Amino acid sequence: MKESHAAPVTSLPQAPQDEATSRVRRYWITMGIRMACFALTVLVTPYGWYTWVFAAAAAILPYIAVVFANAVSPTTTAPAESPVQELGPPTTAAPTATADPTIITITEHPIEPARREGDEK
Repeated sequence: MKESHAAPVTSLPQAPQDEATSRVRRYWITMGIRMACFALTVLVTPYGWYTWVFAAAAAILPYIAVVFANAVSPTTTAPAESPVQELGPPTTAAPTATADPTIITITEHPIEPARREGDEK
C-alpha cells in the first residue's frame, strides 16, 4: 500500500496571487520613477547632460517595467527536508539513561481496532 504525504509548507512555492501582486507593485514603482524622470527632464533648468540622462531613463524605463512585470520569479529557496521518515518496522528500544533529557521521542505503532462482542474472529 502506497501512502501519500502532504508537501511540507516550507517547500511550497509562492502563491500565484502573491507573486502577481509583487510583479504589479514592481511595475508601478518603475513607472513612478519613469514619471519622475520625465518631470525632471522638463523642469530642471539649465538644460545639460543630466537632461539627456533623465530623458533616456524616461524612454527606457517602460520597457524595463514591462519585462520585470512579465518575468516570473524563480523559486530560489532550497527545498525543505520532509519531517516524514521512511516507514519501517517499529522500534521497541527504550531510551537509555545516557540520553539527553531535553529530547522527547514519540513512537507510534498501529493498533488493531477493538473488537465488539459478537464479532467473529
